[in-house]
Amino acid sequence: MIDSPTVAALHVAPGTRLAMKAVPAVEVETQRGIVGDRYHGSKHRQVSVQSLQALAEAETAYGAPVPAELTRRNVTVSDGVVPREPGSLIRLGPVLLEVVRVAAPCKLLDDTIGRGAQEALRRRGGSICRVLEGGRVEVGDPVDLLVERSEAVPQ
Repeated sequence: MIDSPTVAALHVAPGTRLAMKAVPAVEVETQRGIVGDRYHGSKHRQVSVQSLQALAEAETAYGAPVPAELTRRNVTVSDGVVPREPGSLIRLGPVLLEVVRVAAPCKLLDDTIGRGAQEALRRRGGSICRVLEGGRVEVGDPVDLLVERSEAVPQ
């Protein structure tokens, strides 16, 4: 039996360019994002999601470790491919996210991780999402990376 993905790590930063801080849980508000994060209240960029699987691929391309906390993403899932197609749905515990766009790695990664990190994370940086249903997310919560729209709409 294959284990389902879980929330492997959660990170927030209170302001732009400030270090990401690992936290055991976050409160996620519908149409607002993660309470206490720099993007809380933003219209579309509310939560960023990446996968340990993609980070492992980036490490192979980069030739050195790529720590999750230095990628500037909020949620790291234990396994699987994070959907990149706008409109795709992701469930993190009780929280439902909608993919807005691919999370393009920024130049800051070359400063924080090392030269070449930005390129190694290209096409492996996860997705930027907006929050359709809020709630509390904790490390270890189940993740569904392929939510069907019919399953997401309350009956």
